[in-house]
Amino acid sequence: QVQVVESGGGLVQPGGSLRLSCTASGLTFDDYPMGWFRQAPGKELEGVGCISRSGDTTWYADSAKGRFTISRDKNKNTVSLQMNSLKPDDTAIYNCAACVVVAGLIAKRSDFHYWGQGTQVTVSS
Repeated sequence: QVQVVESGGGLVQPGGSLRLSCTASGLTFDDYPMGWFRQAPGKELEGVGCISRSGDTTWYADSAKGRFTISRDKNKNTVSLQMNSLKPDDTAIYNCAACVVVAGLIAKRSDFHYWGQGTQVTVSS
């Protein structure tokens, strides 16, 4: 049984940092470009970062550029998202999934059928 688990979220003040991690059992992330996605209440799902299978190439949403860094550790089967200079607009539930970049936009791959519970990020003073 495949299980995807995201962790590392929490409550942080504006300007603060968090590091999110995503790991899986029964699934090897090596087979996919992997990304981080977020969804705030009343808003659509947004892809914020995507990393190639090799880890050599990364893509970011405009909202994340310069503040977020996506990385992967093949030995640990983990994908991480370092988030700095957090803003209240970053408040959302964050999930990881396989990604594809189309016309500069990061989308969830339609053939990746695994979705964890996500991790809540709240940025508030």
